Amino acid sequence: MNKIKLFGLAVVAAAAAMFSSCSDYLEVKLDEQLTLDEVFSKRTSTLQYLKHVYSYMPYEEQWQMENNPSGNRDADGAAIAMSDESHFSWTMWVPHLNFVTGDYGPTTNNWNNWPLMYTGIEQAGIFMENVDRCPELSAEEKVVAKAEARFIRAYCYFQLVRRFGPCYVWGDKRSDQTIRPESIDRDPVDKAFDFIITEIDKVIPDVPLVVDNGVQFDGRLTRGAAMAAKARILLYAASPLFNGCDLYKGFTNSRNEFLFPQTPDPDRWTKAAQAAKDVIDLNMYQLYEDKTESDPFMKAIKSYQGVQFVPWNSEIIWGYWPRCCPYSASAGLYPAYMHKTRYCPPNIVRQGCAGYCPSLKLVDTYPMAESGRYPVTGYDANGDPIVDPQSGYVATGFTNDWEHPIEGPQFGGVKAHNSIIGRDARFYASVFPNGCYWVNAFTAQGGKVIVTFHMGGTSPYTNLTADNTKVGFLWRRFLDTGNDYQNDQWGTFFWFYFRLAEVYLNYAEACNEMPQRNEAEALKYVNLIRERAGLNKLEEAYPEVIGNQALLRELLRKERMVELAFEGHRYYDCRRWMIAEKEWNYQPKTLNVAASTYEASWERTNQVWNRSMVFQPKHYFMPINQNQLNEMVNITQNYGW
Repeated sequence: MNKIKLFGLAVVAAAAAMFSSCSDYLEVKLDEQLTLDEVFSKRTSTLQYLKHVYSYMPYEEQWQMENNPSGNRDADGAAIAMSDESHFSWTMWVPHLNFVTGDYGPTTNNWNNWPLMYTGIEQAGIFMENVDRCPELSAEEKVVAKAEARFIRAYCYFQLVRRFGPCYVWGDKRSDQTIRPESIDRDPVDKAFDFIITEIDKVIPDVPLVVDNGVQFDGRLTRGAAMAAKARILLYAASPLFNGCDLYKGFTNSRNEFLFPQTPDPDRWTKAAQAAKDVIDLNMYQLYEDKTESDPFMKAIKSYQGVQFVPWNSEIIWGYWPRCCPYSASAGLYPAYMHKTRYCPPNIVRQGCAGYCPSLKLVDTYPMAESGRYPVTGYDANGDPIVDPQSGYVATGFTNDWEHPIEGPQFGGVKAHNSIIGRDARFYASVFPNGCYWVNAFTAQGGKVIVTFHMGGTSPYTNLTADNTKVGFLWRRFLDTGNDYQNDQWGTFFWFYFRLAEVYLNYAEACNEMPQRNEAEALKYVNLIRERAGLNKLEEAYPEVIGNQALLRELLRKERMVELAFEGHRYYDCRRWMIAEKEWNYQPKTLNVAASTYEASWERTNQVWNRSMVFQPKHYFMPINQNQLNEMVNITQNYGW
């Protein structure tokens, strides 16, 4: 077998990538007897190779990073665990904590996808170079398949850019053609953006608007997906981190080329806005709306939940079944188990381990249903919330016999902390609070049970290292309550790369920032999202937002944090906006789950969780790993490393 070594990776140049089952398709099976001639002589093996190329798309549903010296190819979703929107419960054996506390560097192998992405780039190139040789594919099928590989290659570059910043762009070259590690240095970041967008522009006319035979080919690239990717990437290129920020002024490579733009280009926002509007103008996608509920508030809750519960609904632009072969109809059973055990509380559900928790900052951000205002405007020197008095939020005290909008009508009232009362529909769809009935009666107790997280509670905190919530809240958004989790009926798990709500928010942000600012369009599209959540218009909640670009920017960021919570955006958003230094240098508080009474467990404390988030300017990008530095001896390391 002919293998070419580059960037610390072995690139397979003369074998097809085969998959033995849906559960292990990331394990590339190489047949030593197959040559490229043989692979591309048959339809089946050619499409198997294309499946392999698809496997280099990020696995965003993999939230939990494991100790893995190979670089955690399946843990892209760890961006959630590493951001301020979440507060996962584990204190040991979870490498994401090193990134939260800033305790990582060039020798940290976890979450280093540099070699993996260049493998994907090379594999896509091999496919593009050879697919025309397949006699069993029609001319049209070859055009589409080549476009799909071209898109994956471009998206691999985007994954490098958003994690590392400038990278080496080898374009249409193959790794065995004039590329030598000792001569490599990183190219200006705009070269990568230009290449990515140029490649996607080539792809858009060649891929179909819809995929025929969806049962067999769900998950293959469509025109809308390519256009949504373009809109997201142009938004990144327009954002402060990549668009003339002071931090990277004067930062050059070994060829004395500036690696970042030296001055901002406001017109980039215009391009980002147009790209998002192009997706909207396809008129192929709509915000998902539940058709079964007559109660407006429950309709809002079920509409938001349905985005995840109803695979390939009207809002999904591109998605996939995790841990299954690309464009396969088989549901993701393993990720359903891995996720949902971590949403379920111990003692209540047999395999519950209560690890996936929202941060109190995210809990604080959800708007109030009646006023439509975000209740917390910031935090004081002690880390306690500063409450907006116009929001209607009550930060202290309890209400007896309060009924949760979802479980309450069936289960009854609870003694609820006032802070969870009167929130917007997405709060109840997403967050499970201390002191509420568990989401169904499939419990270890064999019926309805109130979950309390304090010492001595029904799902008690015992110590810092045990499986229990350290926050006092659990994440429930992706938990389908119709499943009997007590008896290992975990259901399925569907993930989406792009959905229309993100495109609306991308468009609104760009409209607010572009030189010919379009406030009306920004408000129109953020209000469509708020309307689905049962909220009033943003300008009704905040009349002072009219004509106030800075306030609209702040409110759009809050809306984005809530609407896209736990979808992997917050980690990168705080970086591209360059607000991570402000937002991420603090010790997160939790509820006092170490208290012995339910009432006391609602007090906020920094005594349960004793680790602080640390963010320095160098953390805006990951360091180039030492393994790559050893091979590419002339490559420029990132700022601060």
